[in-house]
Amino acid sequence: MPLAAPLSLALVGAGPVGLSLALQLAAALPQAAITVFDARAPGADPGRDPRTLALSLGSVQVLEALGLGAAMAAQGTPIRCVHVSQQTPTLGPGLLPRPLAALLLPEGEPVVRIAAEELGLPALGTVMRHGALVAPLQDLWEAACAREPQRLALRLGTPVAAVRERAGGVELDCGIVETHDLAVIAEGGVFAEQARKALRHDYGQTAWVGTVTLARPLDGMAVERFTASGPAALLPLPPGTAGGATPSADDGQPRAALVWCVPSADDPVAPLDAAGRLALLNTLFPDAVGPLTGLSPLKSFALGLNAERSLVRGRQVRIGNAAQTLHPVAGQGLNLGLRDAQALVAALVAAEEQAHRQGGPLDLDAALRRIEWQRAPDRWSLIAATDLLARGFTWPGPALSTLRGLGLAAVGQLAPLRRALARQMMFGWR
Repeated sequence: MPLAAPLSLALVGAGPVGLSLALQLAAALPQAAITVFDARAPGADPGRDPRTLALSLGSVQVLEALGLGAAMAAQGTPIRCVHVSQQTPTLGPGLLPRPLAALLLPEGEPVVRIAAEELGLPALGTVMRHGALVAPLQDLWEAACAREPQRLALRLGTPVAAVRERAGGVELDCGIVETHDLAVIAEGGVFAEQARKALRHDYGQTAWVGTVTLARPLDGMAVERFTASGPAALLPLPPGTAGGATPSADDGQPRAALVWCVPSADDPVAPLDAAGRLALLNTLFPDAVGPLTGLSPLKSFALGLNAERSLVRGRQVRIGNAAQTLHPVAGQGLNLGLRDAQALVAALVAAEEQAHRQGGPLDLDAALRRIEWQRAPDRWSLIAATDLLARGFTWPGPALSTLRGLGLAAVGQLAPLRRALARQMMFGWR
């Protein structure tokens, strides 16, 4: 149903995806009424959330355009290199002819190293705490609401219990019933706490997350290590980051955020104390990391794929974790959500411009159909790739381990493959 009046938009979720979408929409659609809803208490400090986020270069550029450049420079750590490797058992020099082994395995094991310098870039992305990103985003949105209270609003402490379709729009149950032209759901959560979506697979894995102290700094290197138990990753943190990944007095010790994935049914981490966990971790990572000298208390959560087949259902759009919850193996969930938001803004702007050219009403439903097919290649390619990595690197058997190692080695030695992988990581499917 075409719209003659300015759009009324409801955004559910005041996290990084929801707030960045709100700011983009407010600038791109100056006549639209935009309300952001979130269950978070009005007095709660969003900056205290210690979770660690890996932002791709494309995401960094979007956030810088919104005015977060200073915050990211002050509280982020640039990713200048990505180091991906597979722990033994894998193929080794003894299993290959010597010339081929020297070509594919110059370091004795399969390694893919993607450096920003090789691509002519200052960084591949940035590592930030969740709270360090959300707090300035909320400040920007609150400032926008103060400037234009007649059309922009932030409704904290207002959970949305349900969203229902109605003729020409949606109804939100948020204590009272409100009507809007469009509802965007950007409120996700972790796999174990979500309602079942159309596509769901429990990987039978647990992620243990925390912070490690290093004998030497990573110098902007993000590390992904595929082990027999599952992937483990380290993300460089800013100096002065404490064991809970929150800012502290700088003690001069380099630290990194840890994501350590293991089988839930045979969890090697759960029964160990801190010393045992640290000792086990020191057997996993490559020499490029160096010794780990300390470990914070770890938190755990279940891992799985939970995805909607479609982003759009009537006048409802789901983006970010509300549309798909991915395994953290590639660290791309937030980046995918930010690209969802960008595409939604572009589609609504294009629909408004078309309506202006034709002198008629805005066709919102046509814009939503456009979103669906435009986002499909990027969305489904990342879902498939993440699912393959999550499953494929834990399939048992020496032959499969050798094939995986050969694949990594080939990517590591072929520059065009490395550059294509880097582009996909930074900007998604284009």
